[in-house]
Amino acid sequence: MSEGTKILLVDDHAMFRAGIRALLEADGRMTVVGEASSGDEAVDRVRQLKPDVVVMDLSMPGSNGLEATRRIAALELDTKVLVLTVHAEEEYLVPVVEAGASGYLTKTSADTDLIEAIRVVARGEVYLPPKATTLLLQRYKASETDEGAGLHDLSTREQEVLALTAEGYSSREIGKKLFISPKTVDTYRSRIMDKLGLNHRSELVRFALRVGLLKEM
Repeated sequence: MSEGTKILLVDDHAMFRAGIRALLEADGRMTVVGEASSGDEAVDRVRQLKPDVVVMDLSMPGSNGLEATRRIAALELDTKVLVLTVHAEEEYLVPVVEAGASGYLTKTSADTDLIEAIRVVARGEVYLPPKATTLLLQRYKASETDEGAGLHDLSTREQEVLALTAEGYSSREIGKKLFISPKTVDTYRSRIMDKLGLNHRSELVRFALRVGLLKEM
């Protein structure tokens, strides 16, 4: 993550936004460039400010965080969305991933995990809670799809990189596991996305789940 990562905070509670702002700015590597209290306002602010990461609540008046996430993903900017919510993973994890978010974190974990979660999504990776793989598999394992055809276009090494990426490992961690450099991992990942016609890391997660590359933990 580069210095001065630009953050947009989206939550309808001003006091909560103030607390999160203080937490992030105390880290010294992040700048809160704006705030929003609704989904509609969040989309407008993303267009204006082009932040690196949006920290998004789900339950807000008007257009909620889930709909705002879909609209932000559709803008095709480099902005990543990290959902920060009171809702347990079982309630919203699958819709959040399908909407195009790059991460999911509950507010009860914000004090210990938020900065790391932002760092992960800011560098283009996916941040998911430990139980995410199991929860997402429950959603996808019974679904029939023809996306498996795309899997046959990938080499064995590309499939390994895809699976480890979907499990949340960083390029450095994948490199250590496969005995290749992080730069080589990035090259494989770019090749995978080109072959599959994907644009975002979150799409890699969904693809890996649908074709059965992930194993239940």
